[in-house]
Amino acid sequence: MASLESGAATLPELARVPWRDRTSEATLRRDSRRWTACTAAHTLPHLATAGALAALNPLTVPLGAILLGHAWVVPELYAARGAKVTRVTGRPEAKAARVTGRPGTQAEAVALGLLGDLLDHRARELHARSGLALEPGRFGAWLLGPSGAILVRPGGRIVHCYCVRVTEAQLPPSDRTAHLLLALREDEAGFATLANLVFAGVTWRLRRRLAGSARSALEEAVRQARAIQPAGPGDDSR
Repeated sequence: MASLESGAATLPELARVPWRDRTSEATLRRDSRRWTACTAAHTLPHLATAGALAALNPLTVPLGAILLGHAWVVPELYAARGAKVTRVTGRPEAKAARVTGRPGTQAEAVALGLLGDLLDHRARELHARSGLALEPGRFGAWLLGPSGAILVRPGGRIVHCYCVRVTEAQLPPSDRTAHLLLALREDEAGFATLANLVFAGVTWRLRRRLAGSARSALEEAVRQARAIQPAGPGDDSR
């Protein structure tokens, strides 16, 4: 496998999305700003209208409270969509295997063993608890599941949630996670380019929408991301 830092590794699937800019520190910061602007565009009008109604007539305060509720719900819905990338998809027995920690099928048992070989001891324990594989990267700390990934940016305050799947949809969950992990290790920037961004925002908002096991995995990723030195504006060679 080619080294990520050497610049030689490139995922062949990138040929399918030639219109997308290759992910870099600059594009990640741009995506964060766009999501912030989009959220503000959906919430600020509600806030402004609620304030204006209250100033014009105190009797409209109940209506203003409804508008404030809408302003709060919109970002929560975005975060809920981001949280869905941590959900295990597949057959019921595979889902049960994630909950109990015991493989539900022989294929999943084999896939789980192969995935375990790719992870260190601490990451294997985290995967057993949450179904998510933790992987450090140049852009931050990644949490990978069968149908998506969460990138915790350096410092741990911002997260990016991606929906990404392997082409073989019938693979066991652990096998799909292993495929994503190998793709990430081969070409982190290419992996992020191929993935579909479904949420970018503050970590605490996403944390509220995660299940308990996924929340503990996010906390571990945040701790790891805090130890990653943020790249400078000019560090976009990849």
